[in-house]
Amino acid sequence: MRQRTYLSPTLRDVPADAEVKSHQLMLRAGFIRQTASGIYSYLPLGKKVLRKVEEVIREEMDLAGGQEVLMPAIQPAELWQESGRLGAYGPELMRLKDRHDRDFVLGATHEEVITSLVRDDVKSYKKLPLNVYQIQTKYRDERRPRFGVLRSREFIMKDAYSFDTTREGLDESYQSMYDAYQSIFTRFQLDFRAVEADSGAIGGTDTHEFMVLSEIGEDTIAYSNESDFAANIEIAPVIVKYTASNEAKAELERLETPNTKTISEVTSFLNINAEKTIKSLLYIVDEQPVLVLVRGDHDVNEIKVSNAFDKAIVQLATPEETERFLGCQPGYVGPVKLSDDITVIADHAVEAIVNGVCGANVKDYHFVNVNVDRDFSVSKYTDLRMIQEGDPSPDGKGTIQFAMGIEVGHVFKLGTKYSEALGATFLNELGKSEPMIMGCYGIGVSRTVAAIVEQHHDENGMVWPTSVAPFDLHLVTINVKDEDQKRVGEELYASLKGLKYDVLFDDRPERAGVKFKDSDLIGLPIRIGVGKKASEGIVEVKVRKTGEMLEVALDDLEETLTTLFKQL
Repeated sequence: MRQRTYLSPTLRDVPADAEVKSHQLMLRAGFIRQTASGIYSYLPLGKKVLRKVEEVIREEMDLAGGQEVLMPAIQPAELWQESGRLGAYGPELMRLKDRHDRDFVLGATHEEVITSLVRDDVKSYKKLPLNVYQIQTKYRDERRPRFGVLRSREFIMKDAYSFDTTREGLDESYQSMYDAYQSIFTRFQLDFRAVEADSGAIGGTDTHEFMVLSEIGEDTIAYSNESDFAANIEIAPVIVKYTASNEAKAELERLETPNTKTISEVTSFLNINAEKTIKSLLYIVDEQPVLVLVRGDHDVNEIKVSNAFDKAIVQLATPEETERFLGCQPGYVGPVKLSDDITVIADHAVEAIVNGVCGANVKDYHFVNVNVDRDFSVSKYTDLRMIQEGDPSPDGKGTIQFAMGIEVGHVFKLGTKYSEALGATFLNELGKSEPMIMGCYGIGVSRTVAAIVEQHHDENGMVWPTSVAPFDLHLVTINVKDEDQKRVGEELYASLKGLKYDVLFDDRPERAGVKFKDSDLIGLPIRIGVGKKASEGIVEVKVRKTGEMLEVALDDLEETLTTLFKQL
């Protein structure tokens, strides 16, 4: 492709609204342009990378037995009503009406559509197992689109769905997709982790997120320093064993503690350690008040609270709700002398606190020398806190460390959540009807492109892995007015294409400095510079990843390129 007429406008300056490197570089190098907030156009370079990413995904999905389909982006709202998600999904689901006032949604995901398709066309166990996938544009009305295509309102996604007759079959399908994802992200040369995760709005159990390690990631990964254990911090279990001290239980006292709402304020005022305090937070769990207790130096994990009530809807009580149920303001809440209408659950660490401190449910007052069972009751002890760095790894090997990650893939075991809701059944060997057992598996295609840039760039621009680079080679005629350079450049362009290399040929009448800066910014694996030694049959080869520069005779160029690409 000749760069003179190629739509690849580069920018010298960093756009003011671009906060992260992938957004900055994809704009500066002419890969994307913003059309509206969270909505982007892909220019030719960006589209080529997308296509390369999609090709790798298709190859691995096909090897794993996937069958590609294409489903509509516009979906009837009644399908979402059948599944129960129309109201539950939230404002991220884009909704619209047609001219006949019928309700539709723009597809944020396709569990409902694929389940209805398979429901109508697969009736027997003989047609199962089945795994179908698509690569398609999705829509979610993000509250705050940011970071370019990492969090946008329109994005490209690969979503796959498996249908099995048994739980064992689902396990096999899940493992097959898990392995395929490992291969896909390895081929993109990404530093990633497969971490245990929460299923969120999709539903289901046994789910893993594939996280690309990055400082700008929006998710925290808890991982062991001595094993392969990794989990999203939201669901990582805590296995710490707590032992109560042998100190004698002192008499309960209520002390005035003016203007001490936070744990740090309480500990400072009373000159005690946070381990001695009980943090009490009122939640509304399926419309019922629940007081959640953790140790003062710990944080409540709301997903664990939800799981303690069988994935109930959990919301932190408002100040008005706290006043109504407890008669006090947040910051002075505690478990002593509560109404029987309020359920109290506690993290395991609370059970070991002796002579602790908690709110007195009165403004500016706290109880000291609080002891569980004597002064208050707990209906259930369970793991309710966020894991912390330094905690023992849940697999018993090593200790926990944290890293930030960008979610690029997610695999779920859905079970019968959607097949039962939408009536997707099959006849088994005995002619009995059973619900299909489902899994779903997603990859953010456009998000993966940005994640690759986040890990593969330097101060001069992008450094594309060969598997997804928009072109193999950047051929640069340094001075197109020089007849020898122009001739050699044209001859090389033809011969390299003949060798099946995908070549971006910079034949623009620009200064050498501009061409080299643009070349580094675009970041193709190898640059071939046709310069002053062209008349001698010598070109300059630069490896973008390492910065290595070689002077190569034209007769040796084919062999040199073959060797270099084997090393990349």
